Formats: sequence, C-alpha cells, structure tokens
Amino acid sequence: MSVFSVDGSGPVVVVRARTRSLAPAPCTGCGTPSGWCHSRYVRRLGDTSLGDRAVLIELSVRRLYCENAACEKVTFAEQVPGLTVRYQRRTPLLQQVVEAAGVLLAGRGGARMLSVLNVTLSRCTVLSQLMRMPLPTLVTPRVLGVDDFALYSDTYGTLLVDATTRLPLTLWEGRDAEQLSRWLREHPGVEIVCRDGSLTYRQGIAVGAPEAMQVSDRFHLWQGLSRRVQDIAAAHRSCLPTALLPTEEADPAPDEEATENAAADTRAEQHAKRLFQAVHTLTGSGRSYSAVARELGLDRRTVGKYARARNWQEVVRRPPRKPSTLDPYRDYLQQRWDQGEHNAMILHQELRTKGYLGHYQRVKMAIAPLRRGLPLDQPRERPPSPRETACWITSHPDHRGLHVTHRLHRLLDHCPELKHTHDLVRRFAAMLANRDAAPLPAWLDELSHSGLPPLAGIAGALREDQHAVTQGISTTYNSGVNEGRITDVKLQKRLMAGRAGVPLLRHRVVLIAHLRRRYAGRPTTAPR
Repeated sequence: MSVFSVDGSGPVVVVRARTRSLAPAPCTGCGTPSGWCHSRYVRRLGDTSLGDRAVLIELSVRRLYCENAACEKVTFAEQVPGLTVRYQRRTPLLQQVVEAAGVLLAGRGGARMLSVLNVTLSRCTVLSQLMRMPLPTLVTPRVLGVDDFALYSDTYGTLLVDATTRLPLTLWEGRDAEQLSRWLREHPGVEIVCRDGSLTYRQGIAVGAPEAMQVSDRFHLWQGLSRRVQDIAAAHRSCLPTALLPTEEADPAPDEEATENAAADTRAEQHAKRLFQAVHTLTGSGRSYSAVARELGLDRRTVGKYARARNWQEVVRRPPRKPSTLDPYRDYLQQRWDQGEHNAMILHQELRTKGYLGHYQRVKMAIAPLRRGLPLDQPRERPPSPRETACWITSHPDHRGLHVTHRLHRLLDHCPELKHTHDLVRRFAAMLANRDAAPLPAWLDELSHSGLPPLAGIAGALREDQHAVTQGISTTYNSGVNEGRITDVKLQKRLMAGRAGVPLLRHRVVLIAHLRRRYAGRPTTAPR
C-alpha cells in the first residue's frame, strides 16, 4: 500500500508517493517485461487543482534494466497506468483539461482559463499541446458538402463537411478546382456533393469525382434569384413611390426630366449631383470605368454605380424616417401653438400628463420649425427601397402583412415588369415547395425571353448547371450544414483575432466539433 504525504502549508499542494509493486514492467522500447531494478528516481507531475491550490505529485518510480540484449534501451522507467505518460509532466487528467482549453479557447484565451484553474501555462504551450493532438481518422463520406468562406481580406478558403454526420472533415486555403479534385481523387467513394453555384467547384467535382451526383443548393438558388429581383427593382426605382398609400400617391410622380433638373438642397445631394454629372461626362466620351476612377479619385465600383444610374437621385442615400414617440402628440402641439403657448418646457409638462414619456429636448426640436414660420414636421412614409421591394416579391404571400400586401399590389399594378418578375418568382417558389423540377426548362425559357437583363443572365447560368439545379429542387440534399459550419469557422477566427494560420484553424474547427459531439449527450448536472 502506497504512502502519501500532503503538504498544505504553501500555495501548492504537494503529494509525495512511491510505487511499491515488484511486478515486472514492460520495456518502453521493445515491450519485454523486466523486474530487474537499476535504481529509483522522482518524477514531478502536475495534476488538476484541489480547491484553490495547484497540485504537484512527486512520484518515486523504478528504473529497470531491459533484459532483451537486442533492445537499444539499456534502462527504462516504469509507467503507472492512469497517472504517468512518457515524456510528460502532467497527469492524463490535467492533459485533457489543457487540450480542451486549447481546442475551445485557443492560445491566449486557453492560458487565461487555465490560470483560473491554477494551471500556469503560456499561450505558446497551450497552442503546442493543441497542435500535438491528432485529428480524427478521416472516413470518406457518402454525401459531401463543399463551400467557401472568407479567410482573410481578399483570400478565401474551402471547407468540406460530411453531410451525414454533420462534422467538418478538413479545410484549406484557396477555392480552386485543382485542390478539390485532388482531394476527391485521394478519397474515392463520394456519391453526392452539395455545393453552391460556383463554376470552380463544379469543375473540380467533375474532374475528381465524375460519377458523383452534384446538387446545387436551394438556398443559393433562391439567393441568386433574389439579387436579380433587387437589380430589377433598382432599375425601376421611379415606380417604387407608387407603392405608397393613396393619400400620398395623389400627387403625380415626377417624370425623369423633372427629376434630373430637381434642385439639390443638402450637401449630400449636391455632392451626388456633381459626381453624377462628372462621371456621365467622362464615360460619355468613351473613357473606361478604371480611367474615370483614377481621374476622379474614386473606387471603380463607385464609378460604375454612378454610371448605371439614370439620375443623381438614385445614388443619394435617404435613410427612412424612424417613428417617434412624439408622433401621436404632434396635433396637440400644433393646437397649443396656435393658442399662443410657445414655451417648450410647459408643452413638455402638458404632454407628460397625457402619457408622453420622452425627453424635453425632443419637444423643443419638434416645435423649432414653428418658431421659423415653417409647418410642423409631420411623419411621412418613404417609398420602399429596391432591397425592400425584392423582399416583398420573394417572401411568401402568407408571410406578408396586410399593409405590405396592399403596397405590393399597388406597385405591381403600376409596373408590368415587376409584376412579371413577381409571377416568375412565385412559380420558382412553387417548384421548390413541391420539389418538382419538371417545369424548370419552360421556366428558364421564360426568363430568357422576359426582356429583363438580370433574369436573362441568371437563366443562362442555371441552364449551364441545369442537372445540379434539378437535383437541388427535387431532392432533400442541401448545403445547410455547410453554412452552419462556416458560421462556426468565423467564430473560431474571431476568438483568435483573425491571426490564426490555416493549420491551427483546421485543428480547432475539426476538433471542437468532435469535442462537442462527445459531450453532447452527457448530463450537465449530477443526478439526484
């Protein structure tokens, strides 16, 4: 029976012990059992903390001769199962804690968490222990998910996920077809591959696994169509004010010439008008977008935005007016002003008796136009933005509110292009809901002949990938698990402040998923 000595006088609890067994121990080099003792030596092992104190185990073990003459080792130290590991100064239990901290929190965060547990390690040591952990054995999945993610500013990476087990397999820097095809050739047996509409991944899968069925993800199909709808709404921006309530649409919408000659009141509008005129003057003379951008000191995308706009009003940012808690009391303010009460403090006190909970400054700012002889600023509804219009068109009719439904009907009645777009979108939504890809060829033909360039463009892209699109519509396979894992990749990048290299990021993404799976079924509290 072993004798333990505990010294609790200092900040560290020291446990002194020695092995008493005389049984032969296997050689660490050849495995031959030996009981021929050479000497003893003391091993110092760190263990998990006891209360608020660190624990150090001073264990005296035997050093034995190896009785195998052919073995390279002359002597070896006996190992205590569950307590010692070769070349390690931590017990297996403490090593598991260190590895878990590294997997979950990376270097600096893991070191801080371990310091709370009275384990002093540097962040470099935590990362070193993390990178020593072997990755799980990779089993070729039957259903593979492929997607890209932003690694650095202009650098992207590729993530592979087992769509059946929902666990990440690996990731690497870049999203070229050669890397994907090489991985598929090294891991034969993939039958189904879920991806987005990327031409690069399509080519890589066709070369690396030509027998695999490619599935274009439903979410990316719908997302691509929604962006084209937004482009169409932006091209018909002049029609969007017709979606307002009848009281607001009584005034006729200004024509394009009147809009172009409208005065620019604010500095932002004046700046937009000057840039619009400068960009159109230079592009009208045959200059390229890049040349115009260099001359005006603008980004090329900004030049393209101004060049595609039909008038300067399209590029002015007009944030919608947010509802105010003072809106229900504006009529009362106008009434009291007409009665001769011009003191903002008194008006604020009167409004508080009527239930107004806002600040005095809001009342003071509300009656400021009245002091200048201007009418009281009344809340008014702004026309929907192209993005908002696209959201109306792509949302399910049952999910639209009554107000949105009325506004959308007025807009579609006024603009036949948007109405035609709405009809085509609802037909594609019906294909997705019913998982019926039979109407797809006729629907693509209608897109091509719709007379709307955004829809004609997406029709050509979908027709090139029609087989994968058909599988995405008619089967249950999708890239939902890929998107979830990419969200986890972004979280791990943020924990490491975006400075992690690809090997470290791969280790953490793969190991943390398996660690969560391992502890997912365990109870969080002790049974009563």
